[in-house]
Amino acid sequence: MPRILLVDDDPLIRSGIRAWLEAEHHHVVTAECGVTGLNALHGATFDLMIVDIFMPHMRGFESVRVFHQNAPRVPLIAISGYVFAEKRTPAPDFLAMALELGATRCLRKPFLPSTLLTVIEACLQEQSVPRLNVASAR
Repeated sequence: MPRILLVDDDPLIRSGIRAWLEAEHHHVVTAECGVTGLNALHGATFDLMIVDIFMPHMRGFESVRVFHQNAPRVPLIAISGYVFAEKRTPAPDFLAMALELGATRCLRKPFLPSTLLTVIEACLQEQSVPRLNVASAR
């Protein structure tokens, strides 16, 4: 049973995602902010993290950077429902920026349960595939 850490400041998002994942036999630990999420991360082992990009008390992409630094081998799915308010063209691609900071995958809210489950399965499968040591392959 995969252990998933879900960090999002919106209680409706947390409860919805938790219900979806538990129905699929995942063990889910939720946290409402970066601090409680990091405490959970330091207190247990997780197979995957789902982290909201923009949360109170964290500046911008700090959540993705901090969680990736604290558990660099754990796949991180960054999620965001933030819509850029400026009319700049092109608008900044927050999800692409999250990938540069260590996210494994990104999803824009709202998303379907099936989409989230597909992304989770892909991350878990990639994590379980042994990586080839390039130096020993020569």
